[in-house]
Amino acid sequence: MKESNVQTELNVSGMHCANCAISIHKYLENNGAKDIYVDFASDEVKFSDIPLEQLPVLVKGIESLGYKVIEDKDKKPSFWKSIEFKFLCCLVFTIPLWSHMFTDVSILHDPYVQLALCAPVYLIGFSYFGISAFRSIWNKMPNMDVLIFVGSTAAFIYSLIGTYYHLGHDYQFYETCATIITLVFLGNVLEKRAVTKTTSAIKELVKYQDMRAVRIEGDQEIEILAKEIKTGDILKVNTGNQIPADGDILEGQAWVDESMLTGESVPVEKIKYDSVIGGTLLTEGNIRIVATKVGSKSVLYQIIQLIKDAQSKKPPIQKFGDKVAAYFVPIVVTISFFTFFITYFIAQLPLQQSLMNAIATLVVSCPCAMGLATPTAVMVGLGRAAKKGILIKGGSTIEEMSDLKQMVFDKTGTLTTGDFNIKAIQTFGIEQSQVESIIAQLESYSSHPIAKSIRKQLKEIKSYRIIFQEVNEIRGKGIFATDTNGNSYSICNAKLGQKDYSNRYDLTLTINEVVIAGIVLEDQIKPYAKELIQYLKDKGIRPILLSGDRQSKCERTAQKLGIADVYWDKTPEEKLAILFKLKKNGPTAMVGDGINDAPALTAADVGISLGDSTHIAIQSAKVILLNNDLRSIEKLLKIGHHTLLTIKQNLFWAFAYNIIAIPLAATGFLGPMLAALSMAFSDLIVIGNSIRLRFKKMK
Repeated sequence: MKESNVQTELNVSGMHCANCAISIHKYLENNGAKDIYVDFASDEVKFSDIPLEQLPVLVKGIESLGYKVIEDKDKKPSFWKSIEFKFLCCLVFTIPLWSHMFTDVSILHDPYVQLALCAPVYLIGFSYFGISAFRSIWNKMPNMDVLIFVGSTAAFIYSLIGTYYHLGHDYQFYETCATIITLVFLGNVLEKRAVTKTTSAIKELVKYQDMRAVRIEGDQEIEILAKEIKTGDILKVNTGNQIPADGDILEGQAWVDESMLTGESVPVEKIKYDSVIGGTLLTEGNIRIVATKVGSKSVLYQIIQLIKDAQSKKPPIQKFGDKVAAYFVPIVVTISFFTFFITYFIAQLPLQQSLMNAIATLVVSCPCAMGLATPTAVMVGLGRAAKKGILIKGGSTIEEMSDLKQMVFDKTGTLTTGDFNIKAIQTFGIEQSQVESIIAQLESYSSHPIAKSIRKQLKEIKSYRIIFQEVNEIRGKGIFATDTNGNSYSICNAKLGQKDYSNRYDLTLTINEVVIAGIVLEDQIKPYAKELIQYLKDKGIRPILLSGDRQSKCERTAQKLGIADVYWDKTPEEKLAILFKLKKNGPTAMVGDGINDAPALTAADVGISLGDSTHIAIQSAKVILLNNDLRSIEKLLKIGHHTLLTIKQNLFWAFAYNIIAIPLAATGFLGPMLAALSMAFSDLIVIGNSIRLRFKKMK
């Protein structure tokens, strides 16, 4: 068990189906928990906003529902306590009990033999469904187990009375009781296995954490587990091995396959001092790395957590389903009661027929399908996006993506490469090499794409090295510094300062507020940028360019790409104001990468950050494109559309099934056994439709 004031993670055993997950989810929600994530297939429960002192009470509450909070995450539950074992035990007794309808073997028709065969099944069902039903009612959260228990108990008691008073075969429905329980267990088994498939994307990422590594200690090479790696360890990685941890290359050169994170199959060349990511595959070469980020700080761990957190955030479309599911059990019990009352007292059907109709009504109902409709589709959709190098931070983002009317783009590093070529540097009364050295030093304090590009082209010269006492980067303006002698330096937007030079330069370098150099930059449009803009137009999404760059460059870029709406020379504050104004016209996405884009990314309905963005931009966005490929935006829109479509299909089936099945059962067209079978498989249809999303061609 891991816990904190912010987020709590529990390992809960005893969950066997969506109904279990729904019960725990409701309990946590009623007790004030937020960002709830319950996965019955992996026994994981996560939530936030619960103080540490309240946690023991919450744990007791979960256990009062019939589940067990376990400390050892790696401890596997016993097979003898599993849902699979319960199903097999019930099946052994149910088959001969059920077969009496197809054979003349006299012993199988004996009511006491049928009672002997049914009793173990009923007791197993009672130990699971019955106790769960009582606990759910006690906690004022009646679940589906109430329906199963009431239905099977009614059939069992009715049969028991018939046997005791020797009322004949018309009063014996032991096979109905046993079959209901066995088929529901079967449905739970199949459901758990199917749901496990919807979480395969996460499991595939998790397995990368269970790798081995070779640590260098002096002249020795020691093989260890990846989870034993510590920051600062020197690790050896050879061709064909997975890189065991995030780190920097100390020796060697290699080609690395990063497709498990970025979706990009082409290996990337890595040389000395380059960073590598744990879990990626070294396809060619041999390197030694120093581990820089391990455990919860690693990129892989954070990606896994992002996906799990995303699954905890429900799309608005799920709220209606949740509201219906909350009242489902009492409504069905009421319908079942009126079914018996009307058919027996008004329609004057035989007692056993009226009872069977009422039992069938209870058993055929399936709130689980409503509970599974959204999370299974979201799991698969998020997993498919992750395989394409797209991280979506919330299930709600999927629905928001489908409603977009506008998409706002930053220019530099987003629509353009961000790899600026210095076209010219004009100096005023100072040596060129000295100017270049000062610029390189100042830009080393910035993570902006322009700064990164400039540093690649300019070198510091030791003889011109300046010892800075204070350096500050102001978003949208530039870098301002003071040396140990009290001299002030700045490299900033050419329109700032005492005189506007933006008609001639992009940046100006000043010493003591005197301009000593003007810098002209040129940028290249990214591959696929033009095609993306056209795709958005075809989908009815208006593309907008919003940049801090000067007018001539913005208009030239917009013209090349076919963007009609252009804003230039905008500070971060002005970008934010424009975005709020644009949002009045409809749901708006913002695509950016720099620190100056962070406020706009946060304010947008959907913020989309590129993978090589600054840390603050990534934290501000709802979607992260790890591969830095604009084609990912098109993939994102398609995945969002088809995931939402799948959710709608699932919810339609869940409601349609219950609307059709309940009346059929109430009117006697579905017997209890057929009702149990249809209920068991209704969940699988929803799950199967969600799994289909993994392989579906998206147009």
